[in-house]
Amino acid sequence: MATQPAQPSDGSIDLSVLVVSYQTKEWTLEALRSLLAETSSTRIEVLVWDNASSDGSAEAIAAEFPNLTLFAQGENLGFGAANNALAERARGRRLLLLNPDTVVLDGAVDALWDFAERTPAARLWGGRTRFADGQLNPSSCWGAPTPWSALCLGLGLARAFPRSAWWHPEGLGPWQRDSEREVPIVSGCFLMIDRDLWRELDGFHPDFFMYGEDADLCLRARAHGARPRITPEATIVHYGGASERGVRAGKMVRLFTAKAQLFRKFWGPVAARFGLWTLDLWVAVRRIGFGLARWVGKGSPESRRVWKEIGSQKRAWHDAWRATEPYRKPTTASPQPVEEVPRES
Repeated sequence: MATQPAQPSDGSIDLSVLVVSYQTKEWTLEALRSLLAETSSTRIEVLVWDNASSDGSAEAIAAEFPNLTLFAQGENLGFGAANNALAERARGRRLLLLNPDTVVLDGAVDALWDFAERTPAARLWGGRTRFADGQLNPSSCWGAPTPWSALCLGLGLARAFPRSAWWHPEGLGPWQRDSEREVPIVSGCFLMIDRDLWRELDGFHPDFFMYGEDADLCLRARAHGARPRITPEATIVHYGGASERGVRAGKMVRLFTAKAQLFRKFWGPVAARFGLWTLDLWVAVRRIGFGLARWVGKGSPESRRVWKEIGSQKRAWHDAWRATEPYRKPTTASPQPVEEVPRES
């Protein structure tokens, strides 16, 4: 089913806001309320795709927001495919991907639009995210994965030193997302992109069902000459993982699968195989660690069970790795290097 959006008085639209929901009724309603309340100067249309939720999401959205465009389907297409479907119907000059587990603060969408107007060469933009308690949620942007960063994640060094640019390079070091700068990857929870660039890239790649779509999109965008940028002036709350609560093992398997695909797609054959090995190492280190904790009478039995379950499904990311085709970069664009992040131990 679908309802039609209200039209701007002159028939023009600046920005198409795309929201994909799955089992997040209350979160999605809160996100839409905040989006409409906090967006005033940017002419927007809002398109919502519900991925076959069984919690009454579609009915609740249609009842409260009859002027938004809503698509309620009988199957779960995944995050990427659903956004692709919405983008095909979008009419704005730019697209904004907005997660349903977010709250727009202090005119954040207007601020992000203004930032894009000031920095059009970036072609892809993001803001700053916070947790519900107001603390910084650093996942609004990331560094590009490398064999070194994969090894640090596998060994647990990134978790032990989360603010170190040396031990956790994908976390971009101690930077608090409090200044404007170029970044390799903008999170898909709050990502604005020129619609023309989206079309050049053919949107999200169909290989990615959940996780990894935004990293893949941003890395391909850079190969097309984009220079993604972040501004602290556009701040939202991002709760994170609202549709995945209580399924940690499944979430990690999907995350590992996406990482394996990214390694295979963007790294050379030797590095890609090394990256695949670091995912197995990630599981082995946790299982050994929780096993030792049990031996000394500490640690969580549930954590040991979860990591055992994850390890039992490693064929999923190995199969995905083998099935992924290496990316062939276009020859028409030469993106500038990403700004260096000072390394700190």
